[in-house]
Amino acid sequence: QVQLVESGGGLVQAGGSLRLSCAASGSIFTINAMGWYRQAPGKQRELVATITSGDNTNYADSVKGRFTISRDNAKNTVYLQMNSLKPEDTAVYYCNAAVRTRIAAAVISHYWGQGTQVTVSS
Repeated sequence: QVQLVESGGGLVQAGGSLRLSCAASGSIFTINAMGWYRQAPGKQRELVATITSGDNTNYADSVKGRFTISRDNAKNTVYLQMNSLKPEDTAVYYCNAAVRTRIAAAVISHYWGQGTQVTVSS
């Protein structure tokens, strides 16, 4: 019904920058909140940043001041600009969207992307 496709991951040196993108497609009526999560090897998935349909944002303390989340509602796309990257930012980054579909507009369902690897070398 709904697909999320992430892009923009890669290998970067500490102090560098990357920009992740996540485009949602399919039977979308509206998208409420969108967000980015990450999972490092041996660790649980954790929230990185979220943004509401009204552009209210929330960040994990570990990324405040370095990462910026934004969205383009016309393109159903959410972005994550990551600056001053650190080795501890290395993880698989996942996009999440809270979606009302055309088939079930009264219900909010959460969808996940397949993940994109971010590796920060020291």
